[in-house]
Amino acid sequence: MEATLQNIYLNVPKSEVRFIMTLAQKMGWKAETKASLLDKFIASRPKNVDLTDEDIMEAVREVRYGKV
Repeated sequence: MEATLQNIYLNVPKSEVRFIMTLAQKMGWKAETKASLLDKFIASRPKNVDLTDEDIMEAVREVRYGKV
């Protein structure tokens, strides 16, 4: 029977990070840093997006001021 996974976030001293990562590995847990999560997110984004500066500014204005 597979256990349900729960995400948690820990703030630990920098000197203890290696220990926490080693512990997680030994326990069979998956441990990731914010930087590694961000790197994976960025790597999964499309590389060639057909957007102009005007398209981006229109979206920004819509969020800031409502429908343009």
